[in-house]
Amino acid sequence: MPVNINLDKDDFSIPWDEVESKINAKTKLIIINTPHNPSGAILREDDIKELAKLTRDKDIIVISDEVYEHLIFDGETHCSVLKNEELRKKSVAIYSFGKTFHATGWKMGYTVAPDFLTDEIRKVHQFLVFSVSTATQWALADYLKEPRHYNYLPDFFQEKRDLLLSLMEGSRFEPVTCKGTYFQSFSYADISDKPDREMAEWITRNHGVASIPLSPFYTDHSDNKQIRLCFAKSEETLKQAALKLCQI
Repeated sequence: MPVNINLDKDDFSIPWDEVESKINAKTKLIIINTPHNPSGAILREDDIKELAKLTRDKDIIVISDEVYEHLIFDGETHCSVLKNEELRKKSVAIYSFGKTFHATGWKMGYTVAPDFLTDEIRKVHQFLVFSVSTATQWALADYLKEPRHYNYLPDFFQEKRDLLLSLMEGSRFEPVTCKGTYFQSFSYADISDKPDREMAEWITRNHGVASIPLSPFYTDHSDNKQIRLCFAKSEETLKQAALKLCQI
C-alpha cells in the first residue's frame, strides 16, 4: 500500500517531519528521486543524512532514482545514497544511460545495490526484459571510458536553462527553482486561475507551445498552478517558445 507524501509546493523539498510520522512497523521501503522529475529539485547531504537517520535500525529498503545524476547545476554536487555508508547497505540506486546520453529511447540503464538486493532484482529482471541490445551495451562501455563524454553535461544543460530563464524574464510566468534535470517549471498563478491541465492545453492551442501540467504527477492531483517546460531543445526553439510565452 503506497503512502504518498507531497513535496513542498514552493521549492519541492521533502517534509521530513511528515515522512517520520508516516513510518511504522509496516513500512517496507522508501522511494526517493534526485535530481527530481518533474520539479528539478535536488537532495542535499542533510537530506541523505535525515533519510539514514529515519531508516536506522529498521528493516526498510531505499529505492533511489538518480537517472539525472549528471544533469545538476550551479556548482551543486549530486548526493547519492551510495555515498552514505548506512544507506549503501540497504539501497537500490537506479541510473540511465538514455538520460545521460540524450537517447531515452534506448531504455538502457543499470542498478547498483548490495548482493542480497541484486540477487532479487535479477530474478525479477529476467521476466521483465527478454533481450537488451548487446551492441548498444558494448558501445556504451566503450564510450564511458572517456569521462569528457559526460562531465560536460552540467554546463551544457545549465546554459540552456539560463537561456530559457533570461528569455522568460519579460513574461508574467514566475520560475520555480531548478537545480537539475532538463525541466523548468513556472507558476502562472498571476496570469490565470485555470486548472493546470486546462492551462497547458490552452497554451498549446492558442500559442503553439507544449507544456506539461504538474497535477498529474500527484496522486491527489494537487494543482499549484504550475506548468513544466523542457529546455533540452535547440537555442532557436527556446527563443521561439519564450517569445510566444512572453505574449501571454
